[in-house]
Amino acid sequence: MKKTIVYICLTFVFVTIFQNLQALPTRKIFQIDLKKEISSTAWLHVQHGFREARDNGSELIFINMNTYGGELEYADSIRTTILNSKLPVYVFIDNNAASAGALIAIACDKIFMRQGANIGAATVVNQRGEKLPDKYQSYMRAIMRSTAESHGKDTIINKGDTTIRWRREPLIAEAMVDERTVVPGVVDSGKILTFTALEAVKNNYCEGIAESIPEVIKQKMLISNYQILKYKPSTWDNIKGYLMSSVLQGILIMLILGGIYFELQTPGIGFPLGLAITAAILYFAPLYMDGLAANWEILIFIIGLVLVALELFVIPGFGIAGISGITLVISGLVLSMLNNVEFDFGLVPTKSISNALLRVIGGMVAGILFIIYMSNKIGSLGIFKRLALEKTLSKDDGFTGVSQDIAAMVHQKATAYTVLRPSGKVIFEGKVYDAVSLDGFTEKGTPVQVMRYENSQLYVEKA
Repeated sequence: MKKTIVYICLTFVFVTIFQNLQALPTRKIFQIDLKKEISSTAWLHVQHGFREARDNGSELIFINMNTYGGELEYADSIRTTILNSKLPVYVFIDNNAASAGALIAIACDKIFMRQGANIGAATVVNQRGEKLPDKYQSYMRAIMRSTAESHGKDTIINKGDTTIRWRREPLIAEAMVDERTVVPGVVDSGKILTFTALEAVKNNYCEGIAESIPEVIKQKMLISNYQILKYKPSTWDNIKGYLMSSVLQGILIMLILGGIYFELQTPGIGFPLGLAITAAILYFAPLYMDGLAANWEILIFIIGLVLVALELFVIPGFGIAGISGITLVISGLVLSMLNNVEFDFGLVPTKSISNALLRVIGGMVAGILFIIYMSNKIGSLGIFKRLALEKTLSKDDGFTGVSQDIAAMVHQKATAYTVLRPSGKVIFEGKVYDAVSLDGFTEKGTPVQVMRYENSQLYVEKA
């Protein structure tokens, strides 16, 4: 009888505990994967992922990382987002957190690693893997140090002795960039620092080793009732991220500039203008869809192009319209990249403004070089040979040249039949001819003298 009562009591206790466990609220944990190069696409995924985590009531963000690095500009943007996040951000390093990946990992509140994973080697290199000059390394050293410092210090009391130490030693973060940095007992001079999982735990750069995020949640965080919500990027997100790449944006600016220039050099409307319009759409569309490019920013870009065209074809010389047009074009391209609210730039970091300006100017310089290169190549050998007309228009084929009787007008006097800006028309002995004024703007009715005749064109000066 007594045993039966004991069994009934134990059963009641277990049932009560089980019901209480079932009654515990499910804790939402949001997971974002960074499994590729750190680029504009990764930055876009982080932005959207953090927004989605806030909207669905998640209490923690877990970044699942396996990357060899990428562009510092986007890594720094992701780092800043993590440091400013109101939700705790943890990272699970599933093999690699190298270079830009190490910077992002150090920014997280806690780091967990798979056995055999690595973190470090954050030296700044170019596309060919060559180390960049020290001014780039200096900036990276400072970013790594400040990121480690952002986690503050711990106060440790051991047998009455009080010790204050960094939660993440800044010198260790710097040693991941500069081989000259010495951390006693950790790394000697001449070696770029990279930690294994066990070394990271030993030096407080890892809170624990596990084989998966669920294992971290259950065994390290002691959470039993949870739900992992994963960010799933759409196809459009991936396309938009690719189009917002700094390299591609520079190329698009180059094509816009080159297309407009070559369209102005050719009669009618053709391929160059189509190329420029397509490049402009690809440049502005993802920025507009992402809420960066406002209608007025695109409008000032278009107004700038109109002013430049007026300066070239209507207004004589080069003055206010041309300078204003170029300024508006650059402003439209730059402002479209910034997260400003109309004319309020208070929340836009200075670094973002300088990066956007450098990207646009770099693209325009590349466009000018592209124009020079293509101007020299068109008509030469190779694929460029097809872009120029090479057929000889001979008399044997029935072609006749322009009459040379007009050449007899050289040194003769005529009258401006229209305003010359500097192109226009002049009248000579009752006949009207196209002409270009060497004096620039010339009013209608002004006496002029024909100075020379070249390429079927009269060149005149005020008499």
